[in-house]
Amino acid sequence: MSTWTSYQKQFQHYLKLERSLSKNSIIAYQQDISKLSAYMEQSFPSVSPLQVRLGHLRSFVNDLASLEISAYSQSRIISGIKAFYRFLMYEDLITEDPAQLLETPKLGRKLPDTLSYEDISTILESIELGQPEGHRNRAMLEILYSSGLRVSELVDLKIGNVYFDIGFLRVTGKGNKERLVPIGTDAIKYLKIYLNEVRKNQSIAKGHEEVVFLNRRGKKLTRVMIFLIIKKQVKIAGISKNVSPHTFRHSFATHLIEGGADLRAVQEMLGHESITTTEIYTHLDRDYLRQVLNEFHPRK
Repeated sequence: MSTWTSYQKQFQHYLKLERSLSKNSIIAYQQDISKLSAYMEQSFPSVSPLQVRLGHLRSFVNDLASLEISAYSQSRIISGIKAFYRFLMYEDLITEDPAQLLETPKLGRKLPDTLSYEDISTILESIELGQPEGHRNRAMLEILYSSGLRVSELVDLKIGNVYFDIGFLRVTGKGNKERLVPIGTDAIKYLKIYLNEVRKNQSIAKGHEEVVFLNRRGKKLTRVMIFLIIKKQVKIAGISKNVSPHTFRHSFATHLIEGGADLRAVQEMLGHESITTTEIYTHLDRDYLRQVLNEFHPRK
């Protein structure tokens, strides 16, 4: 076993046990470190993970850039490397962090795609409630828009975490962090219909009794299935935009902020660890800004 493999395994245990990260996040971090270890073993075979210096890391990043790896992917890999060396510092295995001054490529902030309220209404109203999955799909899309859930949070939603009496959902987000998010009155209405009139009459597979949204076989829906349901519904609604479950989350946040919601409150509802992640939703189109100026500025 190489020294790189040994420290990667320790890092993996740390991410799992102490950081409580999800399986997918841990895999992503491991892939980042594997890229660095492969480069180091080829270019600097005598240098162990504990002997790496900033110069080695800069050479690695330059190598990534020469392979025409996108700036976003480079930033993602560098983030993983920084986390790895913070771990080695935390464990007192090194006294200086070589990744501390490692620069990330400048990223242009990509504004998320959003749907207008009219688009959302058109999609929701196009759902045939007479169809077997109609009420389920309407409830799911209402929740995505009214609560801003991630698709993983939607498919993992449990019946015991739906609080109709206070109008909140308890969801488990990234890093297994739980949060309470409000649910809209329309979403409550369609969710109750689905639970009481559709799901109640289903044959539910063993181990899926607590899962809210089920497929025809009584099992938890997959993330891919949610994507396909939305793609199909958007097409039926006659909307040409590229819409995914995340588009509903983007629209939820954007519409709240455009309506004057407090950024911290939106951050809490979305489950963002950093307020800077939420700030991307403060984009407003030029027409809206012009409208605000015309309405409220004394010398318009």
